[in-house]
Amino acid sequence: MTAVTDEGPGQGRGPGQGRGPVPGRGPDGSGSDGSGADGSGRDRSGPDRSGLGEHSGHADGRPPGGWDDGLIARRAAAATEDTAPDEAPAAVPEDDVRPQVEAYVPSDSPLSSRLDALRELVGLSRARLERADLAEAGRVLDEAAARRRLSSRHTVVAIAGASGSGKSTLFNSLAGAQISETGLRRPTTAAPLACSWTDGAAGLLDRLAIPGRLRRRPQPGSAAADEALQGLVLVDLPDHDSAARGHRDQVDRVLALVDAVIWVVDPEKYADAALHERYLRPLAGHAEVTFVVLNQIDRLPGEAADQVLDDLRRLLDEDGMALGEHGEPGATVLSLSALTGEGVGELRELLGRFVQDRTAATRRLSADVDAAADRLRPVYVAEGRPGLGERAREEFADRLAEAVGAAAAGQAAEREWRRNAGRACGTPWLRLWRWYESARRPGGPDRGALGAPPEEQLTARQRVEQAVRTVADDAADGLPGPWAQAVREAAVHGAQGLPEALDELAGRAAGTESRGADDSGTARAAAGVRGGTAQAQPGRGSKPPRPAWWPAAVLAQVVMTLLQIFGGLWLAGQIIGVLQPGLLTPALVMLAGIIGGPLVEWSCAAAARGPARRYGQEAERRLRETAAACGRARVLDPVSAELVRYREVRERFVAVTEFSTTSR
Repeated sequence: MTAVTDEGPGQGRGPGQGRGPVPGRGPDGSGSDGSGADGSGRDRSGPDRSGLGEHSGHADGRPPGGWDDGLIARRAAAATEDTAPDEAPAAVPEDDVRPQVEAYVPSDSPLSSRLDALRELVGLSRARLERADLAEAGRVLDEAAARRRLSSRHTVVAIAGASGSGKSTLFNSLAGAQISETGLRRPTTAAPLACSWTDGAAGLLDRLAIPGRLRRRPQPGSAAADEALQGLVLVDLPDHDSAARGHRDQVDRVLALVDAVIWVVDPEKYADAALHERYLRPLAGHAEVTFVVLNQIDRLPGEAADQVLDDLRRLLDEDGMALGEHGEPGATVLSLSALTGEGVGELRELLGRFVQDRTAATRRLSADVDAAADRLRPVYVAEGRPGLGERAREEFADRLAEAVGAAAAGQAAEREWRRNAGRACGTPWLRLWRWYESARRPGGPDRGALGAPPEEQLTARQRVEQAVRTVADDAADGLPGPWAQAVREAAVHGAQGLPEALDELAGRAAGTESRGADDSGTARAAAGVRGGTAQAQPGRGSKPPRPAWWPAAVLAQVVMTLLQIFGGLWLAGQIIGVLQPGLLTPALVMLAGIIGGPLVEWSCAAAARGPARRYGQEAERRLRETAAACGRARVLDPVSAELVRYREVRERFVAVTEFSTTSR
């Protein structure tokens, strides 16, 4: 429970007192006045109220030092005289005017939860939304905090209307005294005038900036009527359509602070566009704390009053203001004549039940929260289900793999594996020929170390940028504008370090796979990523692993080579006559070596095809996963963090709106 201190006594002078300034108070109402409002949260009854004049100490002659307004001192002195020393103090009467501590609203109430959620929502959104977007929500939080610190026993109701609608006459009729000036001069009411049925509302009136000289008390009436309106603070406002701009500004200011409002319309101006478009339509969510009164029905003959009232209900329905009919929540609509008193008793009875319910302030604050949430809806509610799905993540990884040359690196690794197999299992004559051909080419064996051509570098750079833009657009699709912009900025900011990281990855892959490559274009494609800084580096990295059957294949190739040499020497010896003639056997031995060498090489190539393919696929997978991990750390994770932040504020926004008690 949130404890608050109720305000002290005295809202003003009685109806029989004059309206001029009281001696000792400035013309602006500051200082000691009839209401005793000195801006400090305490009340000091003026001389007209207590009859004792200004006090510097207690009424019983004690030295000053406590909170004393004269009236308290008299009551305390009377209680001291009437109570024997051995008797307990008498119970505090219900109308005691001493400061009281009251629980305004339970801390676990829906309104408290909504205000807490709105406060968290504003805090989480300050870094992402413009200050103007959060201004209304901040104002609602400030006003809610200010209202909840003040008295919960009082309900502040403003009477508003157009010029000549009779709102001041209705104000006087409810108060039972001629408090507010009426007349043909327009505007008649130049400043808000307050009438409080009970003490303790000084803090509320200070919040409305109503000076003490404009605070009144009603004329005592019947006990039942006075009891029903205990806690009511009625405020008569200037004309909302006044020619004086200052009057309209005062109306707008007070209407933003009161707990409820009574709109007084007359048969001539009840359909005025200024009333409906400027006030009733924007305040449609505040229907539960709104009364709409059709005044001056004594001027309408026959059934005309019912017809005008029906048309007024139709206009209110078009404004979106729910009407509280048949026990449903909404605005209260009735007709009366403040001049003749017809219908005023019904309004007084409705006001009595409304005030005694003591929920007007809570309902007003809840409606304010609804209005703030409605203004924030465009910046929090997304279309569809935005986010990063698996498909978007996979497509981003595929684009990075394409940019980094993962497929080309895999193919180069496969070819390198086959080349190693050829070196180990090929015939020495073929290996010698290949070395000779590679030495004859421009650039020699180091040609694979060249970087990617400028056109390939540009293509890789564009691929990375396109991948980042695409994944950012996919993640921001359907998000409200500010959050979509935050997601794109997170992606762009993370991508600033992505090119260098991908260059390094591509360089490692190129350095590993490009040693001795015949097709240097593939190596350059693997190296020329983004900025083109990665280059193939011969001798870097380890050789592809060899299977267990390679030693046997090498041994077989050595045997085939020896057979060729042995058969050749044997034939040469026969030709020169060193050995006995017999061409068939050495020819067969030499032919076996000549045929067996390529056969062993072909068999090794066929056997190496499967392992080489798997080795290339593994190299491509590693490079793809490494590039994807780099992209995930630098782009996807920041984007996901922004999406998580949006989901968090979205949950807070739902908490603000799901417990709405207004009839929106």
